Amino acid sequence: FSALLHLEEIQEEIDICQYDMERVVLRPYNDFLSLEVPGLSEGRPSVLVGDRVIVSDPGMLSRSPQYEGYVHEVLREEVLLKFHSEFHANYANELYNIRFTFNRTMLRRCHQAVEFAAKLGEQVLFPCSLQLKPPPRTVPSGGPSVVSPSSTQQGIRKCPLGRKQKTKTAAVKLFNEKLNDRQRAAVNRILKAQCRPTPYILFGPPGTGKTVTLVEAMLQVFVKIPHCRIVACAPSNSAADLIAERLHQSGLISTADMARLNAYQRSMEAVPQAVLPYCMNADDLRSVAQRRIVVSTCSSAGNLYALALRPGHFTHVFIDEAGQATEPECLIPIGLVACHTSGQVVLAGDPFQLGPVLQSNHAKHFGLCMSFLERLIQRPLYDRDEVKFKGHGAYDPLLVTKLVENYRSHPVLLSLPSQMFYHSELKASSDPALVECFCGWSLLPSPQFPLIFHGVRGVDLREGNSPSWFNPMEALQVVRYLQAVMSNTQHLMSWDDVGVITPYRKQVEKIRVLIDGLGMEKVKVGSVEEFQGQERKVMIISTVRSNEQLVDGDVRHNLGFLSNPKRFNVSVMRAMSLLIIIANPHVLAQDANWCQLLEYCVHNEAYTGADLPLLTHSYKDLDYDAPSVEMNACQEQMLQADSLLYACVATKEKEEVLVEEKEEVVEEQEEEKEEVVEEQEEDEFIDDMNTSCEEEEKDEGGFDYFIVEHTEHTEHDNYTNEIVEMNNQSGDYMRLLGMGSI
Repeated sequence: FSALLHLEEIQEEIDICQYDMERVVLRPYNDFLSLEVPGLSEGRPSVLVGDRVIVSDPGMLSRSPQYEGYVHEVLREEVLLKFHSEFHANYANELYNIRFTFNRTMLRRCHQAVEFAAKLGEQVLFPCSLQLKPPPRTVPSGGPSVVSPSSTQQGIRKCPLGRKQKTKTAAVKLFNEKLNDRQRAAVNRILKAQCRPTPYILFGPPGTGKTVTLVEAMLQVFVKIPHCRIVACAPSNSAADLIAERLHQSGLISTADMARLNAYQRSMEAVPQAVLPYCMNADDLRSVAQRRIVVSTCSSAGNLYALALRPGHFTHVFIDEAGQATEPECLIPIGLVACHTSGQVVLAGDPFQLGPVLQSNHAKHFGLCMSFLERLIQRPLYDRDEVKFKGHGAYDPLLVTKLVENYRSHPVLLSLPSQMFYHSELKASSDPALVECFCGWSLLPSPQFPLIFHGVRGVDLREGNSPSWFNPMEALQVVRYLQAVMSNTQHLMSWDDVGVITPYRKQVEKIRVLIDGLGMEKVKVGSVEEFQGQERKVMIISTVRSNEQLVDGDVRHNLGFLSNPKRFNVSVMRAMSLLIIIANPHVLAQDANWCQLLEYCVHNEAYTGADLPLLTHSYKDLDYDAPSVEMNACQEQMLQADSLLYACVATKEKEEVLVEEKEEVVEEQEEEKEEVVEEQEEDEFIDDMNTSCEEEEKDEGGFDYFIVEHTEHTEHDNYTNEIVEMNNQSGDYMRLLGMGSI
């Protein structure tokens, strides 16, 4: 993993250098200096809070003093920076060169966790067999007592797969009585902790109450095991805040019991009000370590290593959304617990949803994109076996509990992803009054089927040098559906009830321009990654890509939305009551997953819009009606709207592109003149060399040999100079990757 982490670090350094700028002005903004960053809204790549910025005077070249600042807030088109107070006081709108560097803290902690992993042992990292341990001493709600030896599995012994345990334990009294049977079983298994230190997996598909189950398990451990100390982590701050908020809402936790450990640079404005009293940072580590529950991100948990705590200080680690963290990131909190043989590791997540976000294609290719949870569940010990574990969801109940009751979505929206990813095991357990509110809606092609696939054969476009795509025709159709949903008088929707998923930043920008002008600026529009873990009553998806000739290339080069089954799974499982897909059916039909969704909609008469392609899968024999006159008229209107929309939102950009093109033409002409001069000088040099060589070398091959040798020597010198320069800039990377010095 060390080499993969270095590859990721190098790529992040390369990416963020794209933001470097020369001779720019900073603008005062309250206590900060604001810097406008071109391309920031498209996230290519993203600048994050905590990234370092170096500014220097462009007029002094190498002798220029450099000032160091940090990114404190990232806005839509600009970042807010903070430097030393003296720099702020003396700054008077001078021009400065700007150089961005990213925050290495996360990767440094991952390196530390990888080095520490040797102490975790085979039972944690590569479990091959299960060794049962007796449950820990617990205190029942009726008073202090100890689990009797006769009711436990004494000592350590091998556990044959599929063998039923005859352990007798009293029923656990739950704090949340609404848990279903699978959730109760998971809480009981976590409390008994017989598989420790081998990780226990809570397999939670979307909407099955994974976090609710995890919080209940933490409360049971906290109350019934008095000596326990818990580390509860998640890859993101929002997920960690949710855990802390749920624990607070239980009424069983006080500020003396729990700490919410935050990074230095985190703004407290983003923290939920209920969580603020629990918040601490690295300055309070001693106080944090005294709490029985510490909630943080996986990365921030690395702060606790600075205390050099004794093994066994923390007894339990719970990691929510473990599938979204890289394995080294996941090992940061695990190392605090699993180095002790009695430590328990609980991973909660879904291996069929999106994994960690990486920048380096090489790191992805060689496995850094696979989470610890996903790797474990593929090991033979965790294998699914419908014969041996028939009564336990096909998984060994000592190691895995799979939640199957979905409390989020309408059965129509749940059926297909359940069949495609979860062995058709998901059961719709949602509130009918909530999920059926759009049944009978006037715009549904099939009245009792709250799913719409609206076919649009638009045009995908790009602007200037931007690599991001947008589709004006789809953007306009998104706005039309948004207006129809928000104006539905039978079921009034709030802004938080509706969301728009689209894979390209430029499409997000275009949709945002349209809805802001219509007073719908509070509707969230974002990528699939931004919606993972969230839900909306109504979800609208715009897939953007419409060039049917480019689809094969998209799939081949894995350009995102079409070719990623996990992204497909997450996108179609966000909706509770209504899902609307706006896409080109001729494009999506070339991907296996999207084609199944298209066929599902056609089979259930939920398709509308453009003419359909020839489908070749399970519903290929269905007869499709030809587009009606009204549909053709609608298509003509949409094409006109397409042109109008593009003209409105892109006029300014086109003018800028024309100016840039003129400047480029002038530059090219100047470069051509310089090349002509250089070629003339080179020809004169070669003529002189030919004359010289003919006089000195009578051998016919002399001149050729001289020129070839000279060329190879020059190329070798250039290559050596480049390597030496690279070594000077990033010598640590080269040595750590095993390349040594040049």
